[in-house]
Amino acid sequence: MSEALDPREATYVGRRTDGTIIKRPMSPHLQAYDMLQMSSATSITHRITGGAWAVGTLVFVWWLAALAAGPESFANVQWFLSSFLGILFLFGLTAVAWYHTLNGIRHLNWDAGRGFDLPTMYRSGRAVVIGTGVMTVLTWFIGIIAW
Repeated sequence: MSEALDPREATYVGRRTDGTIIKRPMSPHLQAYDMLQMSSATSITHRITGGAWAVGTLVFVWWLAALAAGPESFANVQWFLSSFLGILFLFGLTAVAWYHTLNGIRHLNWDAGRGFDLPTMYRSGRAVVIGTGVMTVLTWFIGIIAW
């Protein structure tokens, strides 16, 4: 009796130029790329911060809906956002917003055809990371002083 193969296995089968059959890797990115390279790390982080930014937008919608629903609902949201976990979330969301914005500017620069050489790519990647830290702390510093 033959064993039934997973139909997805068919997509991993390929042929070399000499005709021999080979099995393609399931996740070539995990084998081919070094995740600690500046380009890989900033790309992955940009995608993660995009998802986190979407979650932050949902929390903002929750805040707006609570504001429209009345004082009791708004007080509940304000209680959560002013708790330790809420402050930590808002601080992280500030970092997410700055990272995604600064790396987005970096991508716009690439769209214009500039900054692809390796030294410039590493320099701009470090600038995004450092800029994120500085702007996050500066935003909270100004926010606390103004409050």
